[in-house]
Amino acid sequence: MTDQIKFIVEQLNKEPFKKNFNLVTFDSLEPMQLLQVLNDVLGEIDPRHNVDLREEMPDHTAKRMLGLLGILKYKPPGNPADMSLFRQGIVLGSKPVIHPVLYWLLQQTSKLKKRAYLARFLVKVEVPDEFQQDEIIADTYKQYEEMMERFKALHKECEQLKTSGFSTAALRKDINAMEEEKDQLVKRVERLKKRVETVPNHQRMLELARQLRVEKEREESLAHQKQEQKIQLFHAEQRLHRAQQQLKDLSHAATDANPESVMKRLEEEMKFNSYVVTEKIPKEMDIIKKAVQCLEKVVKEPAMGQSDLNELRDKIHKVNAEINQLTEKRMMRKDPLDDKLPLFRQQASIVSRKKEAKAKELQDAKEELLNIERDLMQKANQAQDIDGTGMLKGDEFKRYVNKLRTKSTVYKKKRQEIAELRAENGVLQRTEELLKQQHEIMQQQLQSVEAKCGISGYSNTQEELERVSTLKSEMDEKKERSLDFMSEMVKELNSIIAEKKSALAPVIKELRPLRQKCQELTEEHDEKKRQYDSCAAGLESSRSKLEQEVRGLREECAQEESQYHYINCMKKIIEVKMQRAADEMKMYASADPQERRRAIREQYTRNILEQENLGKELREKQKSVRENHGPNMKQAMMWRDLEQLMECKKQCFIKQQNQNLSGQIISGGGENIQGGGENIQDGGKDVLFL
Repeated sequence: MTDQIKFIVEQLNKEPFKKNFNLVTFDSLEPMQLLQVLNDVLGEIDPRHNVDLREEMPDHTAKRMLGLLGILKYKPPGNPADMSLFRQGIVLGSKPVIHPVLYWLLQQTSKLKKRAYLARFLVKVEVPDEFQQDEIIADTYKQYEEMMERFKALHKECEQLKTSGFSTAALRKDINAMEEEKDQLVKRVERLKKRVETVPNHQRMLELARQLRVEKEREESLAHQKQEQKIQLFHAEQRLHRAQQQLKDLSHAATDANPESVMKRLEEEMKFNSYVVTEKIPKEMDIIKKAVQCLEKVVKEPAMGQSDLNELRDKIHKVNAEINQLTEKRMMRKDPLDDKLPLFRQQASIVSRKKEAKAKELQDAKEELLNIERDLMQKANQAQDIDGTGMLKGDEFKRYVNKLRTKSTVYKKKRQEIAELRAENGVLQRTEELLKQQHEIMQQQLQSVEAKCGISGYSNTQEELERVSTLKSEMDEKKERSLDFMSEMVKELNSIIAEKKSALAPVIKELRPLRQKCQELTEEHDEKKRQYDSCAAGLESSRSKLEQEVRGLREECAQEESQYHYINCMKKIIEVKMQRAADEMKMYASADPQERRRAIREQYTRNILEQENLGKELREKQKSVRENHGPNMKQAMMWRDLEQLMECKKQCFIKQQNQNLSGQIISGGGENIQGGGENIQDGGKDVLFL
């Protein structure tokens, strides 16, 4: 509380209040005096509240102060239900109520001044609805609201101009520089016009130059339009590719997909898009907005010097030091074992980073897919240009789809047959296994019987012989088939080679003379090229010499033209001077006195006589001033002495009145005054006489 009172006293002792308070005098103020101090502060914020409280009723004072505090958005400390106590404290001048108000007002006086100024124009006058039924009142209130909106816009523009950093001196300097540049350009244009006027057909050349400039501007605009159309075409192609890809995906999803997979894919896409829309894009937009706001703030601020940068660095160091101190205090105050939030924050940050990384990977994969599809479309277009077949459209696509449907039905039937064959194959494999087991059992029984009869291994040798004979027969058949195939291939290759030779024979015959002719033409071309290069080098050297000669002759011609114009100008000036001299001689030798009076010689002689007469008059005045200087100075000294005498008598008379002397002294003073008046009259006579 003492810090609050100290701050209030310090602010009240400064400009513009100058109260000369200390803590004791401020604390000993009466309620009425404390209310007057509060009223003075409110009057500084809003000049309409500069009122003497002794001439105002207490209820009016409280109503006025509470209204202004409500406009300034002051919130009294404590519960909102204690507003009656706050109003009562304002009326009675209670210190616990007045001191917080003064502290709040003196903390932000400049800001509150601005708010009070705006409140004069932006606080709406409430008009009841029944009065707004009248058209005149409704129109007037509408105009009032429009003027209020206009005031808001103008005030905002004014604030922006104040903070924009532009100064009137800099603007005047820029305007003067632009005016000087304008004058220089006008002079250059005039000089160029004078120089061009001497050239024959300059109007035609100027018209052609103007047309050339117009055509160049048109060419630039057309090039700009062409560039814009290229960009639009590129964007349209991208949209077309995306639409084709979507169509392809939809057709693919419709042909070989079930509703569960489609729904699953759509849910995944929806989750990804919702993540991009709700989390990724808003973060990127916030980052971009912050960067833009920083840039706008930097642009709006005036130019900063080295001192401003040093101040900002000091502030940054102070804030960093405070942050470090606060973090150390927080770490010392809290137990790291009880604080589990950092762990969850770390896990959340890791998860968010992983999500961002995966989203970025997915976005890159989509872009790569779009690029690959674009390349695929280009390759398809190239293939269409080469062999004339491209993507199916319209009825062809429908026929192709119908064909695919028939093939899919056939494929389904074949797949069903394959499934039946696989099932039958499984049954046959099982029967084969059973038969193999029975065969093994029979073989074991046979071997036991052969062992009993003394002919063991007979069945194995017989089976081996049969197997070898079957293998030999198969190999012989394969050899016969391979030899037949190879002989057929050789025959076919020989026939193809013969056909190619027969087809290429006339072409080779035609190519031989063409090769010889091509060789002759290349030799002739090389020879002609050497001749052309030598001739071009000679012409280039002669052209450079001629250009130098032409440049020298043009410079010489320009010098001669400037000399010619200079001589013509000097000639005209001399002719004018000679004409003036002849006119002067003619007027001077004329018998007419009026003509002679207009001559320059006569005018100069008259001026000389006038100046001589004026000099004589001035010398006479100087002589009279020198003669009367002494008496005039004496008269001025006498007048100053008279003034001193009158001032002395005046002081004596005032002193006698203050001392309240007796009537005789007063009458004597009157006689003295009368005597003084006679002396004044005598002094005036002397002055008049002098």
